[in-house]
Amino acid sequence: MTDTRRAPAQARPISGAYRAVWRWHFYAGLLVLPFLCLMALTGGLYLFKDGIDAAVYRPMARVEARAVTASPDRWVAAAQAGTGGTVSSVRLPARPDEAVRLNLDLPDGGKRTAFVDPHDAQLIGVTPFGGVMETVKQLHSLSIVGPWANYLVEIVAGWAVILVATGVFLWWPRKRDVGVAAVRATDIRRRPFWRDLHAVTGLYAGAIIAFLAVTGMPWSAFWGAQYANVVRESGIGRPKAPPAASPWAHAAHKDHPAGVGWTMEGAVLSAPHVHDETARLSTVVAAADAQGLARPYVVSIPSDPALAFTAARENRRVEDARSLYIDGVTGQVKADIRYDQFGVGAKAFEWGVAVHQGTQYGRLNQFLMLGGCIAVWLLAISGLVMWWKRRPPDLARGRIGAPEAPPGPRVRAAVIGIVLPLSILYPLTGLSLLAALLGERVVLALRRRLFA
Repeated sequence: MTDTRRAPAQARPISGAYRAVWRWHFYAGLLVLPFLCLMALTGGLYLFKDGIDAAVYRPMARVEARAVTASPDRWVAAAQAGTGGTVSSVRLPARPDEAVRLNLDLPDGGKRTAFVDPHDAQLIGVTPFGGVMETVKQLHSLSIVGPWANYLVEIVAGWAVILVATGVFLWWPRKRDVGVAAVRATDIRRRPFWRDLHAVTGLYAGAIIAFLAVTGMPWSAFWGAQYANVVRESGIGRPKAPPAASPWAHAAHKDHPAGVGWTMEGAVLSAPHVHDETARLSTVVAAADAQGLARPYVVSIPSDPALAFTAARENRRVEDARSLYIDGVTGQVKADIRYDQFGVGAKAFEWGVAVHQGTQYGRLNQFLMLGGCIAVWLLAISGLVMWWKRRPPDLARGRIGAPEAPPGPRVRAAVIGIVLPLSILYPLTGLSLLAALLGERVVLALRRRLFA
């Protein structure tokens, strides 16, 4: 009599395609999880930027509310006299009990942020540029290391999407015992608990992690620049300059307008004058207030006197975005740019930025993105524990426990079908994939020679 009972799940053979995808899931995690954990930690902190900033700088950020306000030009004079720098932008607060914040460029190339009482123009204090949250932002983008690190962030984001895609493939229910939707094992000392925790976390948070990776891409140095060019040149990006204004120009880095968002990044308008007249912040602020620009907003002061000032609303929802380009001498508004003037490509990205930063849909949005950041750490920790519990006994012989992938057309099709499209979409990720394949061949060759 033949026994027709099904074999236990763990006894069923694992297909070559499954092993191949598992192998690349393993390598993707090995390559990028340390960076993803850093980005998740700093990104989680940045979600609460306003609260952290207010707590750290409360002594300087709070002032006594009064009815009288000093001239904005006096704010600039006080900040420049107290630091020796030149003001590049000014943030006007929404409340009368908040200090004005002015960013300054120093003669030695450094930057500072000054807090000035808007009522009597007294300098309250000075901090490093942008304060503690600017440091968090630079850590998040790795720009604190150097401009080249932005390319690394792009590679990491691409691999994060590969991690999610390969994870979905591994989780997908088959005849084997996979596709768990809840943690079934309860003994945290054993590998099944960590396997279930890893699978369930990826199941519920994978889409958020992929979303964070994709919406962070347009900030990147290579892919983001290419995407921006396509959007702008195809007419689905920034609007055309008003007929009465000069065409958009791309400012030098030091004159990039602050707070205008990705769509208008670097876009400036000229404001030439025949006479050597002085542009004034007070003229620009009066014009912005007369136009009903809601505070808080940031005024950028160009170093080039032939350029218009910009006043950009500090909004939380993309629908509220608004930027004014104002002649600093006459107060004439040369352009009034709003969200509904953006092309569909720009609107899509601006929406992605707002959701990425947790501001578009209030607290729900904020905590949903925080959940994605926490999930990255849970996935990293559970993955590390799983590897440790099944690590090979011969680590010293150059074996790290990556699943062996048998050759075959189905194996190659499984890997290529997932990894290749993403490598084409994100070329730097594709180049890093080739580097990983080359590195694997080198390691295998060295291992054969050393441990033959």
